[in-house]
Amino acid sequence: MSESLDFLVHLLDLETIEVNIFRGTQPNEERQRVFGGQVAAQALMAAGRTVDQGRVHSLHSYFLRPGDPKVPILYEVDRIRDGKSFTTRRVVAIQHGRAIYNMQASFHTEEDGLDHQIAAPDVEQPETIPTLFERIKAASNGQDIDEWFKRQHPIDQRFIGELPWSPTRPREPTKQVWIKADGTLADDQLLHACVVTYASDMSLFDAILGPHDIRWDDGTFMGASLDHCMWFHRQVKADEWLLYDMDSPIAHGARGVARGFLFNRSGELCVSMVQEGLTRIVTPRQG
Repeated sequence: MSESLDFLVHLLDLETIEVNIFRGTQPNEERQRVFGGQVAAQALMAAGRTVDQGRVHSLHSYFLRPGDPKVPILYEVDRIRDGKSFTTRRVVAIQHGRAIYNMQASFHTEEDGLDHQIAAPDVEQPETIPTLFERIKAASNGQDIDEWFKRQHPIDQRFIGELPWSPTRPREPTKQVWIKADGTLADDQLLHACVVTYASDMSLFDAILGPHDIRWDDGTFMGASLDHCMWFHRQVKADEWLLYDMDSPIAHGARGVARGFLFNRSGELCVSMVQEGLTRIVTPRQG
């Protein structure tokens, strides 16, 4: 397990403060706000810690305020329902006495039912694609590379086609990337679901930006996740390659919607995601 993945597992190992109350630590990084995937993953872990049976099958959540990356986050779990087949939990993430995020998660005991799915895209395999750092270095032409790309990261990302940070030009509102944890995780389905939740917020917004000559760092817009929903269809292994297939059907009124599907190497659809993001223009575009 890489050092960065080991630290992510540490972030997900929440401290129990009281019954139904947990505390999550923060990474020692320079950030303006807490990464949304982190708070979502920690909230799901808090919910899962209070569930005796069943695995998570869906979560629906809202990002309410930017999180402070310098202080821990408290997670308060409300045990909404414990049924024979379904268990429901509500989680509120709190900093400085205010809610920054809330989640409703549902857990389901496995049972048989109808079965169908869409086909997985036919794409090149991850072993044939250079790492993110290798691609950034090759495109840098000897210029300095941002420190973020030099750092070790818990999720290995192998982008298919152009990188999100490529020179700006309009393209289709789609994005595909292979992802997996950078190491081997313990055989704990809740942990794997939380790591996938963390990773799901890393690239989804990029599909919204595709048709627009905008980059995260060009200073022309303000982007942030507003909500995040996930459906876990099958047990998922976060330490094996997963194809993240994303698209954006619409951006309008300073908001955009992105959809994502995670397929395993066998072509099975494991997880579906939908996210709405803020896409506010802050600088008038010239020309």
